This record gives sequence, C-alpha cells and structure tokens, in this order.
Amino acid sequence: MNRDPTESTAERVRAFHRAFGLGCPAVPTQPSPELALHRQDLLHEEVAELAEATAAGELAHIAHELADVVYIAYGTAAAYGIDLDAVIAEVHRANMSKLGPDGRPEFRADGKVLKGDSYVPPDVASVLGGSRPAP
Repeated sequence: MNRDPTESTAERVRAFHRAFGLGCPAVPTQPSPELALHRQDLLHEEVAELAEATAAGELAHIAHELADVVYIAYGTAAAYGIDLDAVIAEVHRANMSKLGPDGRPEFRADGKVLKGDSYVPPDVASVLGGSRPAP
C-alpha cells in the first residue's frame, strides 16, 4: 500500500475504519452507548500504555504509544463522524487567542498556559455543522 504524504491523519484513520468495517459516518452522529464506552475504554488503554512507556523512558516506545493515543482518538472521531482535523484547527485558533495583548502567555504554577483576557473559546458546534448556543 502506497502512503500519500498529502493524506491527513483523519483520512488515513477513516480509510482504516472503512477497510475493517468499523463504521465511519459521513456526518457527526452520536454512536450507541456501547460503542461510545468501547471507544472510551480504548483511549484509557492506550493512555495507560503511554504511561508505561514513559516510565520505561524509551523514546521510540513513547513515540509509538503517543501515535497509538492519537490514532485511537482519531478513530473515536471517525466513529462519531467528526472531522477531527477541522475541530483541532478551531481549538488551535482558540488556544492562540490565549496570548495576552502584549503577545505573551500567562502560565499556571505547573506550566499550563492560562486563558488571558483576549481568549475566545472554540466554536466546535459550528465546525460540526450545528449552531452555537447563545451566551
């Protein structure tokens, strides 16, 4: 199988889902509670494997497990019919608005970037094709 370098991660994972009959709705859809729980379990499993790899400290193993977490996250989005690339682009836009008016970020004591006064939350509903609720 040839790898197309222009193919997005979402496209690759949707191709996997189609090839393996895992379901890939064309529009955002709430899956069955069983499927939603299964996808959540898969994510927990992969995050646990990432924790093990991190504890072992082997960079290649950490990279593999990080990729598995992302692949399962994209697979979960595919199972929900969500274009995760588009959602990530909107979340990125919102995250970049966390910079203060001076162009500098504020950090919490543990290093997490805080939302500044210019923060504009992501409008994920519009990305999914829905309308945003009034504030």
